[in-house]
Amino acid sequence: MKFLSIAAAALCAAPFSVTARSIDFFSSQSPIVANGIPVEGDNPLEYCANPSDDVLKIEKVDLSPNPPLPGRTLTIEASGTLKQPVEQGAYVLIEVKYGLITLIRQKVDLCEQLSNVDLECPLDKGDLVLRKQVDLPSQIPPGKYTVHADVQSVNDKRITCLEAHNIEFKRG
Repeated sequence: MKFLSIAAAALCAAPFSVTARSIDFFSSQSPIVANGIPVEGDNPLEYCANPSDDVLKIEKVDLSPNPPLPGRTLTIEASGTLKQPVEQGAYVLIEVKYGLITLIRQKVDLCEQLSNVDLECPLDKGDLVLRKQVDLPSQIPPGKYTVHADVQSVNDKRITCLEAHNIEFKRG
């Protein structure tokens, strides 16, 4: 779950790092829910495919607030179990789209990103609990965002793969 913070933060906060002019948003948006195989909890996350063979068994991910709001702190609480250790060389394939436009498509070193949450590789197998706060900028362009994060081991075994579709921010 420790590396889930990277995936969850990427899925929930990456589109918010794109800034533009100041925008007013509706604070009365409905919570975002997954339409595919949902990740348990109060979140917009869904699995890319059946997660039964994934190294990470996610028990629950909660976002507060859901939907995330510009200028507010997003709290991510997650729990799960690693079925095997995660070693140096693990990586995340991340893609962020704004409507049909791809903003980010890159491969990042998972172990390097773990330093952002005061962790390091290798991650031991077993139960994990995470609480991470992400400050969202107040300037987020309105529109629909889609985020995809495919987390792979050094041996290309899927750790987890998460998506969030049509996260919408509206202009007030």
